[in-house]
Amino acid sequence: MMQWEKRTQQKYDLMVAKIPLFHREITKQVVPTKAEENAKARGASAIEEADVIQAFLTEVPKAFYSMMIRLMDDVGFNHRPFTER
Repeated sequence: MMQWEKRTQQKYDLMVAKIPLFHREITKQVVPTKAEENAKARGASAIEEADVIQAFLTEVPKAFYSMMIRLMDDVGFNHRPFTER
C-alpha cells in the first residue's frame, strides 16, 4: 500500500467515519485502491488530496453524489476544481 499525505489521510478517515455504515465498508475497499491508482498514474510517491477526491468522484455511485459533496465540504476536501467545470 502506498503512503498517504498525513492531512489527506486524516480528511479521508474523517469522511469515512461520516459515511452511513452500510456504505462504509465498500468505500474503504474501492476509494483507497482507486486513489493509489491515481497517484501512481501521476508518478507520485504518496496519495494526495486530488487522488482521493477523484477516486470518490469516479467510484461512488451518482445516486450518492450530493451526500458525497456535502461530506467533502464537511471535512475540508477541496473538490471544486474537479466538480465545477
